[in-house]
Amino acid sequence: MNTKKLKQAVISSGKSFYRTLPILLGVILLIGLFDSFIPKETIINLFKGIPLIDSFIGASLGSVLAGNPITSYIIGGELLNQGISLLAVTSFLVAWVTVGIIQLPAEAMLLGKKFAITRNILSFFFSIIAALMTVFIIGVI
Repeated sequence: MNTKKLKQAVISSGKSFYRTLPILLGVILLIGLFDSFIPKETIINLFKGIPLIDSFIGASLGSVLAGNPITSYIIGGELLNQGISLLAVTSFLVAWVTVGIIQLPAEAMLLGKKFAITRNILSFFFSIIAALMTVFIIGVI
Protein backbone atom coordinates (compact mmCIF):
# COMPACT_ATOMS: atom_id res chain seq x y z
CA MET A 1 0.00 0.00 0.00
CA ASN A 2 1.29 3.43 -0.91
CA THR A 3 1.57 5.49 2.30
CA LYS A 4 1.87 8.75 0.38
CA LYS A 5 -1.52 8.21 -1.30
CA LEU A 6 -3.03 7.14 2.00
CA LYS A 7 -1.75 10.31 3.68
CA GLN A 8 -3.18 12.45 0.85
CA ALA A 9 -6.53 10.68 1.12
CA VAL A 10 -6.68 11.24 4.88
CA ILE A 11 -5.79 14.93 4.50
CA SER A 12 -8.36 15.38 1.72
CA SER A 13 -11.05 13.65 3.79
CA GLY A 14 -10.19 15.78 6.81
CA LYS A 15 -10.50 18.99 4.78
CA SER A 16 -13.82 17.86 3.34
CA PHE A 17 -15.13 17.02 6.80
CA TYR A 18 -13.92 20.38 8.13
CA ARG A 19 -15.80 22.22 5.34
CA THR A 20 -19.05 20.33 6.02
CA LEU A 21 -18.85 20.47 9.82
CA PRO A 22 -20.73 23.81 10.14
CA ILE A 23 -23.56 22.44 7.98
CA LEU A 24 -23.78 19.24 10.00
CA LEU A 25 -23.81 21.18 13.28
CA GLY A 26 -26.56 23.45 11.95
CA VAL A 27 -28.69 20.46 11.01
CA ILE A 28 -28.20 18.88 14.44
CA LEU A 29 -29.17 22.14 16.14
CA LEU A 30 -32.29 22.56 13.98
CA ILE A 31 -33.41 19.02 14.78
CA GLY A 32 -32.91 19.73 18.47
CA LEU A 33 -34.96 22.93 18.24
CA PHE A 34 -37.88 21.21 16.52
CA ASP A 35 -37.74 18.39 19.03
CA SER A 36 -37.83 20.85 21.95
CA PHE A 37 -40.43 23.33 20.72
CA ILE A 38 -43.12 20.98 19.44
CA PRO A 39 -44.88 19.26 22.36
CA LYS A 40 -45.87 15.62 22.12
CA GLU A 41 -49.52 16.52 22.75
CA THR A 42 -49.62 18.57 19.56
CA ILE A 43 -48.40 15.60 17.57
CA ILE A 44 -50.95 13.27 19.20
CA ASN A 45 -53.85 15.59 18.32
CA LEU A 46 -52.96 15.44 14.61
CA PHE A 47 -53.89 11.78 14.21
CA LYS A 48 -57.49 11.04 13.15
CA GLY A 49 -57.91 7.35 14.00
CA ILE A 50 -58.09 6.22 10.37
CA PRO A 51 -55.11 3.88 9.91
CA LEU A 52 -54.11 4.72 6.31
CA ILE A 53 -54.53 8.45 6.81
CA ASP A 54 -52.69 8.19 10.12
CA SER A 55 -49.80 6.37 8.42
CA PHE A 56 -49.53 9.19 5.88
CA ILE A 57 -49.66 11.76 8.70
CA GLY A 58 -47.09 9.75 10.65
CA ALA A 59 -44.73 9.58 7.67
CA SER A 60 -45.20 13.30 7.04
CA LEU A 61 -44.47 14.21 10.65
CA GLY A 62 -41.50 11.87 10.77
CA SER A 63 -40.14 13.48 7.62
CA VAL A 64 -40.28 16.98 9.06
CA LEU A 65 -39.37 16.12 12.65
CA ALA A 66 -36.32 14.05 11.77
CA GLY A 67 -34.31 12.65 14.61
CA ASN A 68 -32.22 9.78 15.85
CA PRO A 69 -33.42 6.23 16.48
CA ILE A 70 -32.96 6.34 20.27
CA THR A 71 -35.33 9.29 20.61
CA SER A 72 -37.81 7.73 18.22
CA TYR A 73 -38.32 4.69 20.45
CA ILE A 74 -39.39 6.91 23.34
CA ILE A 75 -41.72 8.99 21.17
CA GLY A 76 -43.09 5.86 19.48
CA GLY A 77 -43.86 4.30 22.85
CA GLU A 78 -45.66 7.45 23.95
CA LEU A 79 -47.69 7.55 20.75
CA LEU A 80 -48.71 3.91 21.20
CA ASN A 81 -49.65 4.58 24.84
CA GLN A 82 -51.88 7.45 23.65
CA GLY A 83 -53.79 5.09 21.37
CA ILE A 84 -52.18 6.00 18.05
CA SER A 85 -52.28 3.01 15.68
CA LEU A 86 -49.23 0.82 15.19
CA LEU A 87 -49.41 1.62 11.47
CA ALA A 88 -49.12 5.36 12.11
CA VAL A 89 -46.37 4.97 14.69
CA THR A 90 -44.34 2.64 12.49
CA SER A 91 -44.53 4.95 9.48
CA PHE A 92 -43.59 7.84 11.77
CA LEU A 93 -40.57 6.00 13.16
CA VAL A 94 -39.27 4.85 9.79
CA ALA A 95 -39.67 8.31 8.27
CA TRP A 96 -38.15 9.86 11.42
CA VAL A 97 -34.83 8.14 10.78
CA THR A 98 -34.82 7.86 6.97
CA VAL A 99 -36.43 11.02 5.59
CA GLY A 100 -34.94 14.39 6.37
CA ILE A 101 -36.67 17.52 5.16
CA ILE A 102 -34.70 19.61 7.65
CA GLN A 103 -31.34 18.34 6.45
CA LEU A 104 -32.34 18.27 2.76
CA PRO A 105 -30.36 21.42 1.85
CA ALA A 106 -27.20 20.03 3.45
CA GLU A 107 -27.73 16.64 1.82
CA ALA A 108 -28.35 18.27 -1.57
CA MET A 109 -25.15 20.28 -1.24
CA LEU A 110 -23.07 17.27 -0.23
CA LEU A 111 -24.60 14.53 -2.40
CA GLY A 112 -26.39 16.40 -5.18
CA LYS A 113 -29.86 17.87 -5.42
CA LYS A 114 -31.38 15.14 -7.61
CA PHE A 115 -30.06 12.35 -5.40
CA ALA A 116 -31.19 14.02 -2.18
CA ILE A 117 -34.71 14.70 -3.41
CA THR A 118 -35.11 11.24 -4.95
CA ARG A 119 -33.82 9.53 -1.81
CA ASN A 120 -36.17 11.49 0.43
CA ILE A 121 -39.24 10.87 -1.75
CA LEU A 122 -38.51 7.15 -1.97
CA SER A 123 -37.82 6.95 1.75
CA PHE A 124 -41.14 8.64 2.48
CA PHE A 125 -43.15 6.15 0.44
CA PHE A 126 -41.12 3.19 1.68
CA SER A 127 -41.79 4.26 5.27
CA ILE A 128 -45.51 3.79 4.61
CA ILE A 129 -44.90 0.48 2.83
CA ALA A 130 -42.66 -0.72 5.67
CA ALA A 131 -45.36 0.22 8.17
CA LEU A 132 -48.01 -1.68 6.21
CA MET A 133 -45.77 -4.74 5.99
CA THR A 134 -44.87 -4.56 9.69
CA VAL A 135 -48.48 -4.36 10.82
CA PHE A 136 -49.44 -7.16 8.41
CA ILE A 137 -46.66 -9.41 9.69
CA ILE A 138 -47.46 -8.62 13.34
CA GLY A 139 -51.12 -9.38 12.60
CA VAL A 140 -50.20 -12.73 11.03
CA ILE A 141 -48.04 -13.74 13.97
